[in-house]
Amino acid sequence: MKAKTTTWIFLLAFAAGMMIFTNSCSKSSSDNSTPVTTVTDIDGNVYHYVTIGTQVWMVENLKTTRLNDGTAIPLVADTSWRSLSTPAYCYYSNDIGWKPIYGPLYNWYAVNTGKLAPTGWHVATDAEWTTLVTYLGGDSLAGGKLKSTGTVESITGLWYSPNKGATNSTGFTAYPGGYRYYNILGFDQINRIGYWWTGTMFGASTAYEYYIRYDETTVSREYSIKNCGYSVRCVKN
Repeated sequence: MKAKTTTWIFLLAFAAGMMIFTNSCSKSSSDNSTPVTTVTDIDGNVYHYVTIGTQVWMVENLKTTRLNDGTAIPLVADTSWRSLSTPAYCYYSNDIGWKPIYGPLYNWYAVNTGKLAPTGWHVATDAEWTTLVTYLGGDSLAGGKLKSTGTVESITGLWYSPNKGATNSTGFTAYPGGYRYYNILGFDQINRIGYWWTGTMFGASTAYEYYIRYDETTVSREYSIKNCGYSVRCVKN
C-alpha cells in the first residue's frame, strides 16, 4: 500500500536531514559512540557504517544499479520478473521516488552474483545475521535495537505506529522498505516491514531472508522464493 501524502513530505524532509547528518563527524551507537565512516559504491552512492560487536554493517540499504565490475543490473518492472533466473532489481510500486531512503528491491539472483556489494564488502550471510541478532540479545529483542525510531503518524519516522520497542541503539537504522511478491506485480508492507536478503541459499529455489515488523521487537528468519524482491544490507569483509 502506498504511503499517504504526509509520508512523502516526511520522506523528503528525512532525506534532507540525512544529507546534513552525513557531514557530521560521528553518530551515537551502543558501542560507545563508534564514529560513522563511509564507503562509496560503483554508482557513487555513499553509505555510512557502524561497528556492532565484531561486525561492521552499512547503515543504509544498498542502492546500486550495477555490479561492482560495472555490469548493469536490469531494471524489471513488468510481469517477466516472476520467471527470471538472472539478476534484476525494481523500486517499490515501480516508483523511483522510494530510492533515496529504501533503495531498490533486488531478486536473489542479483545477490548470488557475489558482486552486488562495493569492493571490500559483501551481502550479509545467514550466519552473519545470526551473529548480529545473538549479540543484541536474541531474536525477541534485537528488532527494537535495529529499527529507526519515530512513526509515520507523528511525522517523525518511517514506520507505522506503534514501531514497537524501536530505539536504534545500534545505529543500524533499519527501514520498512516492504517487498515485491515473486509471482505477480504486487508490492506490499511499505512502512510496516523491512525485508533483507542474505547471501545464503536454502534450497534450489529459495534463500534465507530476515525481516523486522512495525508491531514487534523481533527479528525473524525465513526462506523465500528467489524471485521475491527484498532490500539488501552489506557487511565489511
